[in-house]
Amino acid sequence: MFFKTQEGKETILKLYNQKLEQLQLAYSEQQIDTRFGKTNIIVSGDKQNPPLLLIHGTGGCAPLILESLSNLTTKYCVYAIDVLAQPNKSAETRLDMKSLDYGKWLTEIIIKLRLKAVTLVGFSFGGLISLKTLEFNQTPIKQVFLIAPVYIVNGNPLLGLLKMFIPLKKFIKTNNPKYIKRVMDALFSEYDTFALQFMSATFQHCNMDFSPLPLLSKKAAQNIQTPITIFAAEKDLMFPGKKMIKRSKHLFSSLKETKLLKSSKHVPSYKDFEIIEKSILDNSN
Repeated sequence: MFFKTQEGKETILKLYNQKLEQLQLAYSEQQIDTRFGKTNIIVSGDKQNPPLLLIHGTGGCAPLILESLSNLTTKYCVYAIDVLAQPNKSAETRLDMKSLDYGKWLTEIIIKLRLKAVTLVGFSFGGLISLKTLEFNQTPIKQVFLIAPVYIVNGNPLLGLLKMFIPLKKFIKTNNPKYIKRVMDALFSEYDTFALQFMSATFQHCNMDFSPLPLLSKKAAQNIQTPITIFAAEKDLMFPGKKMIKRSKHLFSSLKETKLLKSSKHVPSYKDFEIIEKSILDNSN
């Protein structure tokens, strides 16, 4: 199971609902049954507007990514997806990253929502899910925006071990806040008290997947015809920005644009999220 205890799950969901109420957005929640498990979705924005699927990263949830990109609701109908086996309201089913299951799962959601000409926005692990969807069935997808995505490059494993995984393991073992702060400092360009609280609760109460991350092959990438825009983070320990842009130009024939977020760590700053938002909003028609 993803959650270690029922009590831990309740702690996470209390924080989830707290953040959702703080967003000050008109929204509805709906759950879709998929063959991979029940999926929770936060819907915000006029349903007459173009559809946009917003997909968060590892250790995240729909309200958190919606908070970072809340202005997208002004020109899109935003469907913020709770990814399976993450600290949120969706099923605890963990899919195989090496297969196309994540793409099959998201395609099933798109079909059941009856959406067409979808804009996909994937952050971090949400980038892998977006690319798996393009690999499986790109027909309903109009365009894709990837923010510091998994699946294109990996960083220096030794650096990741020293700056993130060792402190993280120490936090999980000791619950000492100084270790989770080291992880946050390595990952986030900036963060608030809630982000620290949510991440702490996630690593206390959830069984996280630390297995190696796969990389997209050139052969698979060449089959993708959907326009892709990539926002790469220059100081990203896990997925270095310049390395990502270089490989992306080699991989994708449908690459529309790349943007290097200067001095950004894996999770961009509030200012960088505004830059990302503007780019997506400018492509809403």
